[in-house]
Amino acid sequence: MEVHCTDEPKFMLKIGAVILAAGMSKRMGAPKLLLNFHGKPLFLHSVECAISSKLSPILIVGGKHIQSLQHYTRDLPVEVISNPNYEEGMATSFKLGVEAIGDKVDAIMVLLADQPFLPPMLIERIVQTYLHSRSEGTRIVRPRYSSLPGHPVLFDADLFTEFQGLKGDEGGRSIIKKHSQKLKLIDVENLMWGVDIDTPNELKKYENSPHFCI
Repeated sequence: MEVHCTDEPKFMLKIGAVILAAGMSKRMGAPKLLLNFHGKPLFLHSVECAISSKLSPILIVGGKHIQSLQHYTRDLPVEVISNPNYEEGMATSFKLGVEAIGDKVDAIMVLLADQPFLPPMLIERIVQTYLHSRSEGTRIVRPRYSSLPGHPVLFDADLFTEFQGLKGDEGGRSIIKKHSQKLKLIDVENLMWGVDIDTPNELKKYENSPHFCI
């Protein structure tokens, strides 16, 4: 995605996406991202949201089931890369994704591959919030669902070097905490957008949900 920075009309910003898809699905007891959800593998909902939002480049970081991820996305404008250290936690995927596209973009949107209700309109809202508040020092934009921060999260390139210090399953929490003064939270009324699927019961519950929104 290339967008005009509103405070600097001639300045273009390129925003890419890193989709985290290397989890081990311990709570599901099966490779959840490949399970059918509303007619397609669960992970494809996040991928298609990123594509519809015109984020570019789009990078999917996979783990054990990398070949299946590549198979389902073979005709899509995305790149799938393998994280050989996926068992060490989410931080390894964060770091790998930033290393792979960090020099190509001005910011990245970090999406979870198990968040199927995420709509392009929320991506657009996050991007616009970033563009309008960047000149004021905002370098992170994150949605908040009923007072609880969630995903996706946008990180400015100024923070990319911070990812190298991540460990385990912390994700970007330590970066967000360290740079809380650069964080902009946006409140989201539709709590379904922030739902992620972790267990068989959740899969069944939301498979029958009338609020599917992509």
